Amino acid sequence: MIPDSLRQQLDATDDQQTVTWEGRELVLFNQPWGQLAIALTGAQVVHFQPADDQDWLWLTPTPASAPAALRGGIPLCWPWFADERYADESPNRQGPFHGPARLALWRLDGVDEHEEGIEVHLSPEEPLHSQLNARVVIQANARRLHVELISENTGEAPVKTSAALHSYLAVGDAFQCRLEGLTGARYLDKRRDFAEGEQQGTLAVRGPIDRIYHSNAAVTLTDGEHQLRVAKHQSDSTVVWHPGEALSDTSAAATRGFLCVEAANTRLDPVWLVPGAQHLLGTTLSRA
Repeated sequence: MIPDSLRQQLDATDDQQTVTWEGRELVLFNQPWGQLAIALTGAQVVHFQPADDQDWLWLTPTPASAPAALRGGIPLCWPWFADERYADESPNRQGPFHGPARLALWRLDGVDEHEEGIEVHLSPEEPLHSQLNARVVIQANARRLHVELISENTGEAPVKTSAALHSYLAVGDAFQCRLEGLTGARYLDKRRDFAEGEQQGTLAVRGPIDRIYHSNAAVTLTDGEHQLRVAKHQSDSTVVWHPGEALSDTSAAATRGFLCVEAANTRLDPVWLVPGAQHLLGTTLSRA
């Protein structure tokens, strides 16, 4: 579910429009294949709903106004994940948790429409790193949502980076969900000081969890009668996160409506980019 104020603006949209919502500019699409909403603060997908289906992404019912981060959808963690800042970019080592991309202003570079859906291109309005450029490509249609975060080293020295597509997947009850596809994968448990473990069978989420799985496999999220497949591109880390309790901006009851399953590059698989090189981190959501 999304807040009524955003739902009303989406339902009133005919094809495409740009609106202001909670102090942010949003680009809204309401087309025969479904609905999509993108915040230009952070290039953040905040809503996706194919025609004749339910919301695939969760958005907090109590959104903080800009310039605060917006909880939900698919925030970008770039050019570092969590607090893993690297010495090669020493002036930015005191930057925000998860990096500056999710708080920065992005521009809409273009929208390509075709019979089945759309492809949206975005880039930051101002540089976010002294050597790295970023671009985002979002593809949406009635069958899938695909998000790409593209990093390019435009400098003269190698750069080490990490990133994540921090997807908040909408569920009926996070503690009644199952994740298949991680069996046998090693993981770091952030709730236990990064202790190592190995996944035995299906992951049944029954409480707070914060793990980085060393896996590039697609996973399937089962939520009652619904299943959502989460595939990844150039990502050997799968982050599974739920706080288990109320957050500073969201009640405990509301947090039961999401589970984060993220395509990422973390301390397990950081990316080294030589000058001129690019890296594409991608995630694809589809019905299983």
